[in-house]
Amino acid sequence: VRNIRIGVVEDDPASCQLVLDYLNRYQQENDEQFTVSVFDDGARIVEKYTPVYDILLLDIEMSEMDGMAAARRIRERDDKVVIVFITAAPQYAISGYEVRALSYLLKPLPWFAFSQELKKSIDMVRRNGDDSMLIETSNGQMRLNLADILYLESIRHTIVIHTLEGKLSINGTLKDMEAKLADHHFFRSNSCYLVNLKHVTGVADQDCVMSNGEQLRVSRPRKKAFLAALTDYIGGGR
Repeated sequence: VRNIRIGVVEDDPASCQLVLDYLNRYQQENDEQFTVSVFDDGARIVEKYTPVYDILLLDIEMSEMDGMAAARRIRERDDKVVIVFITAAPQYAISGYEVRALSYLLKPLPWFAFSQELKKSIDMVRRNGDDSMLIETSNGQMRLNLADILYLESIRHTIVIHTLEGKLSINGTLKDMEAKLADHHFFRSNSCYLVNLKHVTGVADQDCVMSNGEQLRVSRPRKKAFLAALTDYIGGGR
């Protein structure tokens, strides 16, 4: 089991030390291994954010950039990291929905509540572990949920990733992506498309119909294998 990577963002030294003490205690009592990075302001973590963290423990009230603003920026690059807010002000709890925060912890931070939330966060990290990938975009690294990908399209030396949110372009070949996604129910429907079977809603003649209404060509030599893979995927109830 690999280390869980945790970012602690807290501008008050005493509060920060308490969180670090609690993390150490949790490791010892639960036989976990954490790699912890500490930031003293939301602005510090956002300026060079790469999606390498599993869990972020974010203070909300900080002088330069508050935790809520930092979380919004982080979500643009990382839809996977588990965010837990730590705050002295309970009125913030509602606005956490927009950044899909897992939970809120109120200061002064009690050990029991902290350890319960941490366990919930770790369980979520382990469940999510296999269904995302890191991609290198022109704006830096980004973590992408595989479930959000409709299909990948090869255009010359570029891969266009069609997601529920829009399109992303990366360098690479469809062959490499096919190998990378081999265990994740993606199927090469023709020389240009790698299709997420999760988003195939039907097959019409030589096309497969995607959940967004698009129709993508399935080449004749691949049609039988495509239908078999789709039947297998649906039958697996995944």
